[in-house]
Amino acid sequence: MLKVRGLCSGYGRIRVLEEVDLDVEDGEIVTLIGANGAGKTTLLMTLCGKPQASAGSIAFRGQELRGLATYQIIRRGIAHSPEGRRIFPRLTVLENLQMGAVVCGPDHFQADLDMVLDLFPRLRERLKQRAGTLSGGEQQMLAIGRALMGRPQLLLLDEPSLGLAPMIVRQIFDIIRTINRERAMTVLLVEQNAFHALKLAHRGYVMVNGAVTMQGGGEELLARPEVRAAYLEGGH
Repeated sequence: MLKVRGLCSGYGRIRVLEEVDLDVEDGEIVTLIGANGAGKTTLLMTLCGKPQASAGSIAFRGQELRGLATYQIIRRGIAHSPEGRRIFPRLTVLENLQMGAVVCGPDHFQADLDMVLDLFPRLRERLKQRAGTLSGGEQQMLAIGRALMGRPQLLLLDEPSLGLAPMIVRQIFDIIRTINRERAMTVLLVEQNAFHALKLAHRGYVMVNGAVTMQGGGEELLARPEVRAAYLEGGH
């Protein structure tokens, strides 16, 4: 589905990504782990066209995305739930979900809304509530639900567990698993919570200083001593 080759990107003269290669196949959950500042968020943002890649290729279902505007990329079937949620705090929950559906038009809105509210029953109770008054966990549910309203083929999730209580983190990861298994949703997941991410993922990549240094099956990476030392036992 997604084939990234030799991807370089950054901000002005600061280069963050160094010739990144990455693949995501249909129906997979692929996770990207790494320390703060490794380039994980920049990779997801570059896939969405902002910042633009300075070199390399981003092929989505055989079509090149590099050079396209963000709205063009989203219309091809990619949705992004960004780090920090970035919901519209003054809009209601329903209005936020409507914003996510703009890319698709009104034809499937009610069916998609019912699907999202079935996944996140808490949001059903808060449809008329301003999004900024939701708890952190509810805001994360809303951010994911808003992305799903765009009917994506590939869902990009950036740090969905950030700042959440352990019980809520487990709920979020359970929902990601459900989306993948029951909705056949392909997911590229960026996470600092390496244990949960690798337990969930079919495959994983490790990023260090803007470059992919390791890849393999989720359980395989979880068992590697260098991964455990760096990301599971307090190492760096």
